[in-house]
Amino acid sequence: ESRAANASKKEINIQWYIPSLAKPSNDTETKVLLLYAYNTKPVKISNIKIFSSMSVFSGHLWIPLARITSLREKLSKLKQQVETLMQSSKSLSSASEPTSFLEQSETLKIIPSKNPQTNVAKVYLDEKTEEMAKRCLSEVKTLLSAVPALSLPLTEIPFDVTLQSIASLEDMFDPASGCIITEESLFNWIISLFH
Repeated sequence: ESRAANASKKEINIQWYIPSLAKPSNDTETKVLLLYAYNTKPVKISNIKIFSSMSVFSGHLWIPLARITSLREKLSKLKQQVETLMQSSKSLSSASEPTSFLEQSETLKIIPSKNPQTNVAKVYLDEKTEEMAKRCLSEVKTLLSAVPALSLPLTEIPFDVTLQSIASLEDMFDPASGCIITEESLFNWIISLFH
């Protein structure tokens, strides 16, 4: 039981391995190994020797480190842009609501807390941010596709853009750590790239 693996919902687990000596084929550029595992239905594995499931998948990809670093920087900028859009939409919506002087003075005393609901709210992108997102996601698609040469740039964003989904993608391409992705539309898009 202590070594059991549980997934109560669909999730992708991403891990990175940076080999010190092992290098794939005769490549001269530094590559790192992306290890992934995902389940399409809830699972509980208590004994790996007798476990077999049609809903658990795993694999790996060799990816150039320089491209991962570059993509992560772009995703970080995209996340900042999404945060800016969220802040401006919040300030616009709060400015349109009339409040009395008493209500205003009371709201000033409230210390804002990080509301997890705002992280999963769909963000409506302006044209500039949408183009930035399409470029980043096209690069993600190229890196994760089985045949990168056949990967065409995206003409539309394939999942609901939320602050959480962009933060998850940024974490996914951080070779210093791994991540778990559970957001439904992002999950579906990423596993479609692994096939």
